[in-house]
Amino acid sequence: MHFKTAAAGLLGAVSMLAVSQQAMAETQITFMAFNMYGAGANKGETIDKTVAAIKAANADIISISETRAEGDPCTADSCPPAGESRAAALAKALGMNYYDQKGDNPAIWSNAVFSRYPIEGGRPGDIGVNVNVDGRKVAVYSVNLPDAPYQPYQVLNIPYGNYPFAKTADEAIKFAEGARGKSFDEMIADAGVAEKEGASLVLIGGDFNEPSHRDWTEGTVKAGFQPMPVAWPGTTKLEKAGFVDLYRAVYPDPVAKPGITWTPTTEATDPSDHHDRIDFVFARGATVKPLSAAVVGEKTPEADIVVSPWPSDHRAVIAKFSF
Repeated sequence: MHFKTAAAGLLGAVSMLAVSQQAMAETQITFMAFNMYGAGANKGETIDKTVAAIKAANADIISISETRAEGDPCTADSCPPAGESRAAALAKALGMNYYDQKGDNPAIWSNAVFSRYPIEGGRPGDIGVNVNVDGRKVAVYSVNLPDAPYQPYQVLNIPYGNYPFAKTADEAIKFAEGARGKSFDEMIADAGVAEKEGASLVLIGGDFNEPSHRDWTEGTVKAGFQPMPVAWPGTTKLEKAGFVDLYRAVYPDPVAKPGITWTPTTEATDPSDHHDRIDFVFARGATVKPLSAAVVGEKTPEADIVVSPWPSDHRAVIAKFSF
């Protein structure tokens, strides 16, 4: 009797250890942010090119922007989406779960989330979703923040709408905060709520329409990439809140690896445009470990993963990490 009790206790301990090890098992995720430019709708094309671009990235969770076409007219001041969302058709072609973000929120513009894992409902304001990753709750925010006023154009005296130019970094920061500050604040606040609800990981991805403070530095100014150093408020807030810029975590030198996502449609020397990194993947979690990152686009050296023909006016960004 005593021997049987001891054996039962040992088996129980082994079982508990197995459960504990399973609970702490490392999961690897590839997270992608992709502004699809209507997934072919703006050019009167099918979704095939967009499907090929997403398949090449082989991502597990995707923040999607612009599932619908741009309205006509489309200006800096007003550019409502038009037509049907292509999210359902894309998800079916990819064999992924999806959530179409249809809420009235300035942080989204025909956004969606695609996932290989089950999606378990939206976050407040339709700014994101809850995803079940191997039994763990993950909050995923997918955004396409306002593009007007667009500060890189303002500081370079490039007309875009009827907005004034910005002469200093402080003026640029003020305009950026006015355009997107509230959206960043709301994401950060709701991320805290999601963690209190049991989320062990929070992901933020999308087209920020604002650069990173890690890219507009003295070093990139000296290299001729940027006109002035600017401590852009959006990415600064995210880092202060504990989020990790997964691309910059892998490639910390913005001169050696600029990671440009805007835009493959113009030349870098075009005086009416400015090439920049404005599409991001961020993560917050106690055990997040960045493993690799890449830009997906039309050609090298701008893209690490090349897909031709490329279907969008943005390149996409992906990052693999474990948690």
